[in-house]
Amino acid sequence: MSRMPAVFFGHGSPMNAIEHNRFTESWAEFGRQVGKPRAVLAVSAHWYVGHTAVTAMQKPKTIHDFFGFPQQLFDVEYPAPGDAGLAREVATALGPTWVGEDLDSWGIDHGTWSVLVHVFPHADVPVVQLAIDMNKPLAEHLDLGAKLNGLRDDGVLVMGSGNVVHNLRAMDWSKPDAGFDWNDSFDSYVREIMTTNPQSLVEVDRHPHFREAVPTPDHFLPLAYIAGIAAEAGTKAEVLVGGPQYGSLSMTSYVVR
Repeated sequence: MSRMPAVFFGHGSPMNAIEHNRFTESWAEFGRQVGKPRAVLAVSAHWYVGHTAVTAMQKPKTIHDFFGFPQQLFDVEYPAPGDAGLAREVATALGPTWVGEDLDSWGIDHGTWSVLVHVFPHADVPVVQLAIDMNKPLAEHLDLGAKLNGLRDDGVLVMGSGNVVHNLRAMDWSKPDAGFDWNDSFDSYVREIMTTNPQSLVEVDRHPHFREAVPTPDHFLPLAYIAGIAAEAGTKAEVLVGGPQYGSLSMTSYVVR
């Protein structure tokens, strides 16, 4: 099997799971092009806890970790199988970092399934999720990403799901396809890093609008895993699809071949 890519998706609103727009169309096209991997290892913004863990259950549940959305969204199920063998491989690859095997508490959250319903709509690719340890600094998350690079040679598609810019408090519903100037500035800055020198993502907090763009780390950190993989592979990321939303969100997505 040829090396699988690593990819970061800006997942935005859970509504993308049931909508068709230029972002979801790009995800579907990516799925058609990439073929069927052995499994997906997903790093989602929505499993942000105080330790590193990996899902190891046979049948991960579909988690509807949101509220206030239409019932149609709560009705979505993504019954992809798990892969305990891959969970153990991940734990080994990330050593000496301790990685807990989760058998029952988590599953597949909307950061993962809202994208995968378009990428692999038949839910026939095993999915394992890797938790983000909120206690680790950005540099350590890049290092963990680098350690996952070898899994790609064994048919594993490594996926990050979050947003480069994610400031819900500043959202402007009158700007569905536009960003504030500070959003565009930070998004362009990160794009330059990812497409030229992904390792330098560790210095992203030097940007003057970092605090506005990244008020909390959870949605940004999945990108660090993809940057770490690119740095370890000695390559750069490509933009899969770009674009701001609602003033203070970025849907920019990247792929590392």
